[in-house]
Amino acid sequence: LLVEIACLITDRPKAFVVERAQAANIPVYAATLKAFESREAWEEAVVAYLEPYTVDYIVLAGFMRILKKPLLSAYPNRIINIHPSYLPAFPGKNGIKDAYEAGVSETGVTVFYVDEGIDTGKMIAQEKIAIDPEWTIAHLAYAVHAVEHRLYTQVLQQIQKEFSGKEEINDI
Repeated sequence: LLVEIACLITDRPKAFVVERAQAANIPVYAATLKAFESREAWEEAVVAYLEPYTVDYIVLAGFMRILKKPLLSAYPNRIINIHPSYLPAFPGKNGIKDAYEAGVSETGVTVFYVDEGIDTGKMIAQEKIAIDPEWTIAHLAYAVHAVEHRLYTQVLQQIQKEFSGKEEINDI
């Protein structure tokens, strides 16, 4: 996969991923939302930070915020996220727990383009996971995360192949 990580953006400056990025010499922008007057102001600062980079796509991972107009307008149909359920079932921050507690026989993983809603953007790829009735929630989480890691990588590889006019894409 010929993807250059341009930088890491996080609203959790103490997250372990910050240390990992710094160890790999990846620039980091880490600022809490509380440091800004609004979420939109935080996003405007992110857009300004990204301006000198050539960012083709923003790839979210573990980012549990609803994006607003500043980022969505600056990167239309170029922000990708992953969700631990077979959307539209079980949107929101507790997809695995919600599926487990609902007692459904299957759930899944969804990769999608972010829009202004909660897990409502155009779907890129989905994969179902059969739930063994003997599983604990930990078993289900393990199965979902394994599919997430594989499916996200496959989707990003496919997007790279389809990306016209460039040998590589840059993401955050």
